[in-house]
Amino acid sequence: MDRMQLPKHVTRIQDDEYFSFSCHPGVDCFTDCCRELELSLTPYDILRLKQETGLHSETFLDRYVIMEQEADEAFPRFYLTMVDDGQASCVFVSNKGCTVYAGRPGACRTYPMGRAAKRQGDQSIQEFFVLLKETHCHGFLEKESQTAKKYSMDQGLKRYNEMNDRVTSVLQHEKIRRGMRLTSEETAFFVLALYNIDSFREQLEAGGLPNQEQYLPQREACTDDEQLLLFAVTWLSRVLFQK
Repeated sequence: MDRMQLPKHVTRIQDDEYFSFSCHPGVDCFTDCCRELELSLTPYDILRLKQETGLHSETFLDRYVIMEQEADEAFPRFYLTMVDDGQASCVFVSNKGCTVYAGRPGACRTYPMGRAAKRQGDQSIQEFFVLLKETHCHGFLEKESQTAKKYSMDQGLKRYNEMNDRVTSVLQHEKIRRGMRLTSEETAFFVLALYNIDSFREQLEAGGLPNQEQYLPQREACTDDEQLLLFAVTWLSRVLFQK
């Protein structure tokens, strides 16, 4: 991530580099960052949001998520629906703030930082942080001192990063890097396993998915959604890449 390649309002920062920032209802731009945006969702984002809303994952996807995929892309992308109010507002924002705050997506927690994770050849994760100083954000005028490490901890990002990094074993698989593209059936498995976790559980229990018996002990140990998502990553990797 070369500094010269980043937009003017984006700068690379080290995880222990200090910057001033705070966001709270007293900041005059409060919730402005929840409007005029395209909010990309990870599998763990959708898991947490469907839990927070109390919806079945398939219902949540149908109601709140837009799926897009270009012809040259290996995987579809998922975005949160925005309200047609002239401001493209997040469907979960109110004048008082986020109505799903406890389950808000990782990108919302990270802002005004950005985090990129790259899986290395030895399967370790190399992470990078950037700072987005957008003109509408007045949180940088606050006096609270932050570092990427401290801010990530305060925003509850540890588990989000761990779960998202596990998914990179699929998204950044060597076969994908070499140009592998999924069939329509494989794409359906990708969406089911990673984004529609409740339907994935139901199909597992019905015995209707390939290769699931090879992982029976792991599947039976999945007592909650997070464990099931980790199992789904393992299962999907087997289906897609070990043929």
